[in-house]
Amino acid sequence: MAKAPSTQEIEHINLQYLPRLTVPNVEGYLEKSAERSARVRKKLGGEIDLAYGDSAGQKLDVFPAAAKGAPVHIFIHGGYWRSLDKHFYSHVAGPMVAAGATVVVPNYDLCPDVRITDIVEQMRRAVAWVHKNAAKFNGSRAKIYVSGHSAGGHLTGMLAATDWAAAGLPNTVIKGTAPLSGLFDIEPHRHSQLQAEIRLTAKEAKAMSPMYLPPVARGSAIVAVGGGEPDLFHWQSLAYAAHLRQHGIKAEYVSMGSDNHFDITDRLASPRDPLTKALIAQMGL
Repeated sequence: MAKAPSTQEIEHINLQYLPRLTVPNVEGYLEKSAERSARVRKKLGGEIDLAYGDSAGQKLDVFPAAAKGAPVHIFIHGGYWRSLDKHFYSHVAGPMVAAGATVVVPNYDLCPDVRITDIVEQMRRAVAWVHKNAAKFNGSRAKIYVSGHSAGGHLTGMLAATDWAAAGLPNTVIKGTAPLSGLFDIEPHRHSQLQAEIRLTAKEAKAMSPMYLPPVARGSAIVAVGGGEPDLFHWQSLAYAAHLRQHGIKAEYVSMGSDNHFDITDRLASPRDPLTKALIAQMGL
């Protein structure tokens, strides 16, 4: 049995992994993101709060491309599996829809009402829903891409490691991924302040860590992290990119300027930003 971390080690884990402890004015970032996203929803319209499952959290927003046969980009929000909401991130759709993609932004039920394993299953259900319904929103079921931030980056990695054939879908269903500031080994979070809400067991942490699962999706990956984020966020992304490469996946590790944990998603509101351009180019647009 592994030795339990010391009080000092737990404090280090919290400072490394909990941005609310180290990034000033987090609420200000979220308020601006919500305001930008409200403007995008007003401009694009879209289909809001479509159900992909039975529970209250299993809803998604779809922002269709103008032309049929478009690639579909699914963006998964973060919040350490226990907070935030898709309405903060509608702004992701602005540049991507303008470039010719259909964009889907899903919600999911949150801890502690559910476990991380349940959230992973919900995201798999969301992908299956998109695969089934893409054509209704001018999207192509053969061109599905997934990105996500923080816990959404973790969920992106879990989707890339999913045996889709067991769910009745082709294992090629996901054509490319872009986890941003992702969490690919979630064992440390058993020892963080989050544990009271996420209730991770050692068994679940191992089973739900994409760092240790062989990728099934064979498309390219953009593994990005804010240049100003703590060392262990960089380690997570560097190690995961190496893990993908060891399995023959074309994976690019990118450190974005001096970005903190929230700056990196702000980039996706701008069509001129290099990260936005990279995600659009990944879809062949």
